[in-house]
Amino acid sequence: MLNELNALEGRITEVAALCRRLRTENEDLRKQLATSQTENRELVERMTVARSRLEQLAQQLPEAKV
Repeated sequence: MLNELNALEGRITEVAALCRRLRTENEDLRKQLATSQTENRELVERMTVARSRLEQLAQQLPEAKV
């Protein structure tokens, strides 16, 4: 009986350690996701600005004569 309780205690300790490790990993992943989302928004904005500039430049090009 004592051996079973000791084994159970060991398993509970392992599960608690796993929960702590997963919680930390989850927090790290949330931070990485937030950073990636911010970078993505910035890149989309830069692409929008670049597209607008290209469209303006394209309008300034002389038309091809056929």
